[in-house]
Amino acid sequence: MTRAPDLERRLLVRARMVITAQVAGAVTLVIALVGVLVYCVTIDGQVSSARRDLAVAVARADIAHPPPCIWLFELRGDALTASPGAPTDLPLRTDLRRVAADHRPRIGRFTVGARAYIVRTEFRAGVVRQALIDLRYQVEERRRLYVALAAAEAAGLVAALLVGQLLARRAIAPLGEALARQRRFVADASHELRTPLTQLHTRAQLLERRLRPDADPSALAVEVSRMVTGTRQLGEVIDDLLLSAQLRQTRRLFGPVDLGALADGLIIAESARAEAREVTLEVRLRDLGPHVVRGVEPALRRVVTSLVDNAFGHTAPGGHITMTLSRDGAMVELEVRDDGVGLDPRDAERLFTRFARGEHGAGRRFGLGLALVREVVDGHGGTIEVDGRPGAGAAFTVRLPAERTASAARSAGVQSPEPSTRTERSTRTESANQAEPAADPVRPSPPRPVAARRSPSR
Repeated sequence: MTRAPDLERRLLVRARMVITAQVAGAVTLVIALVGVLVYCVTIDGQVSSARRDLAVAVARADIAHPPPCIWLFELRGDALTASPGAPTDLPLRTDLRRVAADHRPRIGRFTVGARAYIVRTEFRAGVVRQALIDLRYQVEERRRLYVALAAAEAAGLVAALLVGQLLARRAIAPLGEALARQRRFVADASHELRTPLTQLHTRAQLLERRLRPDADPSALAVEVSRMVTGTRQLGEVIDDLLLSAQLRQTRRLFGPVDLGALADGLIIAESARAEAREVTLEVRLRDLGPHVVRGVEPALRRVVTSLVDNAFGHTAPGGHITMTLSRDGAMVELEVRDDGVGLDPRDAERLFTRFARGEHGAGRRFGLGLALVREVVDGHGGTIEVDGRPGAGAAFTVRLPAERTASAARSAGVQSPEPSTRTERSTRTESANQAEPAADPVRPSPPRPVAARRSPSR
């Protein structure tokens, strides 16, 4: 059974060959038509030139000194005079007698032996004059023209094949990329949906068993809660897949996006999970910004969410996850750092490979999520780097081009964020340049650290 990639590859090769043949055929046909046109023009020019030369020779040339390649004959009564060196099988006596009889000029072409001639016979001042031109030089010229046209046709065919191959590759490349993206999307879907669908099926079977009359209501509630969680995770996987499929079509949606606002929103959204897992989640500012970039807000929100979700999966209770924002000239930098299990530096590049798996942590350090993060960052003209050591946590650093004009950011409703003092039962980090206000003495009381909004960076 033929695999789909092999079938698609053969289809692409066949399409490339068809396009190449069509281009080569079209170019070859054009060259052939040009060659035929050149040949016809050349023949017509030769014939017109020969007839013109014969008319001049009959009217004016001296029989003793005719033009090159032309022989003259005169018939005076019964006496025939020929120019020096004339072939013995000339002149054309039939035309001489006819013109002598009716005085009407005659022009024709005839062949004697292996040579072709054009002959002109006229009656002038009581004398019949006949001029003949040898066409052997014109024949040689035509033969050289044949060779030149054949060489041009062959060279044109080779050039047409090369050009056709190049054009075919360029024409087929988008189709090949589309097929590759389709295969990857199907692979992503089948791989990513298999696990959550299996979990949902298993929980549905358990739920079916516990719906019996003798089932424990508390266990039933637990299974329903797990099923709800599973459907949410399934929706997240589908969001990832759709983002992967549509990522290259979203450039027209680019606009100002405030990374600080995205980080603040994520703090609020993840506060419950941070409290449940006893993890401190906070935002720090190395400067006052603005931390506004140009991009697609849902895609960049997914970047921040995936990096924080990855950090949650590798941070133990009592740990810290910090999002740090800074601006360096024309770039805005977002760093997501955790103090969890860390990573092997040799896996730094493999982290962003689709479906690769890490050896530590409960979340997806490897897989589709981080692969999509790189795709989104690359699509926004940015870079992403990772640093970490086993047992020493990990830091993901995203650098994106800053929005050039502040007016564009304001027109889009994006404001440069100021450090917030509002907390959700939060912590504060002391600033090296500013003492913590006495009016906000709230600090985390172990073992329940929770999410913080923003604090100035040390």
